Amino acid sequence: MTSGFDVLYIGGYTPDTGGSGAGLTVVRREEGGVLRALAETAAPGPSFLALHPRLPVLYAALEREEGGVAAYSADPDGPGLLADAASGGSYPCHLAVDPTGTWLAVTNYGDGTLAMFRLGSSGLFDGRPRLFPHEGHGPDPARQAEPHAHQAVFGPGRALHVTDLGTDEVRRYLLGTEPAVHPEGPVRLAPGSGPRHMVHHEGRWYVAGELDGTIAVYDAEWRELGRTRASEATGQNHVSHLQLSADGGHLYVANRGPDSIAVFGVETGEDGAGLTRVAEVGSGGLWPRHFALAGDHMYVANQRSDAVATLMMRDGVPVPTGETFKVGSPACVLAVPQ
Repeated sequence: MTSGFDVLYIGGYTPDTGGSGAGLTVVRREEGGVLRALAETAAPGPSFLALHPRLPVLYAALEREEGGVAAYSADPDGPGLLADAASGGSYPCHLAVDPTGTWLAVTNYGDGTLAMFRLGSSGLFDGRPRLFPHEGHGPDPARQAEPHAHQAVFGPGRALHVTDLGTDEVRRYLLGTEPAVHPEGPVRLAPGSGPRHMVHHEGRWYVAGELDGTIAVYDAEWRELGRTRASEATGQNHVSHLQLSADGGHLYVANRGPDSIAVFGVETGEDGAGLTRVAEVGSGGLWPRHFALAGDHMYVANQRSDAVATLMMRDGVPVPTGETFKVGSPACVLAVPQ
């Protein structure tokens, strides 16, 4: 096994899925900040990746019309295919493992179907997935003619929340012996906002609107507490990923169009919550689709410039270093300290 600094697992689009990547790429950050390739594993459009919470298993959503999902050995010296299966829908774009390692949730963007795979003791798929289709649409005829499940987030409690960009909703499910639709149904958000990614922290939900370019804050009962523009730049902004700092004091947001990372200070309290704009810096490339935080580094997958950029964290603000690792059409990056 390889030892050293951060190991990055990078997934993205391959020629058969509209990109130029090789599949899965493993990279290590060496002393001095240089990123060096360790291995490549062929895979068809692994646009999003997730790790098992306890086992050395790496999962990939294979984003193609006949959607797929695959499990690989999380080996820095070369991930090996352990199992694969149909994703239960079309164009899967996200997946997540619950904290107990029991369920793998896969969101199929193409037709909006959520697939829930039970995981066995080895971390592999145990039988066929439980499928949860959806109906509805939003006001944008080009992007919201039908459901588009985008991200699955486990918690708080034994619950699963799924953003639906096509219907402007957060779909809710309960995890018992078997997953089930929440009896109160989905949460309806601002029409035309296009919820993409979200994060939960201390009773607050932070939701990125891909279509309206905003970040909205909600309380535990899904009452909207505030909404702010994700970027100060003019023009259209297709917000992609957002993530909180380890201490919850800063929220980082990737902006596609402005090609920036916005930094917000997080304010919480019994009477509400707010976001204070701290900084907005270049993402180190074009079309930042995803990023990962690891200690004093941020790694940004800039899809349209075919590179992952390294940014240094200084007082909570990422600063571009000019260091990049060339990789075709990166869409997701996971950073694992070694």
